[in-house]
Amino acid sequence: MRTAVRTAVRTAVRTAVRTAVRTAVRTAVRTALALIAATSCALTSTPAVAAAPAGNAPMCVAVWQTTGRITKTGYARNDCASRLRLKLIWARGTDSACQTVDPGKTIWHQVPRGVRSFDGADTC
Repeated sequence: MRTAVRTAVRTAVRTAVRTAVRTAVRTAVRTALALIAATSCALTSTPAVAAAPAGNAPMCVAVWQTTGRITKTGYARNDCASRLRLKLIWARGTDSACQTVDPGKTIWHQVPRGVRSFDGADTC
């Protein structure tokens, strides 16, 4: 009788442990997949992508770009203490016109998507 009870208890414990482990693994996998999906969505839908600092604009000028379905937009924000004349630089195409940018203000220039890449800002 004791042997039958021990066997029944062992079987019940094994089943409970297996179920608990399976549930924990499934939950961990689902959580990991959800995090990966959220991260990839966040990375692909991030509106602003920092551009490599190129051009001869001072270090106090922040540059970045966004990519939409049809266009790419380059931005430059004047974080300097004084007014600057800036233009936005694009590879393989025409750059923006020179614009006067007051401290704290942002300029932008849009181009069609394609092979063009945003190269930053130049003073002019």
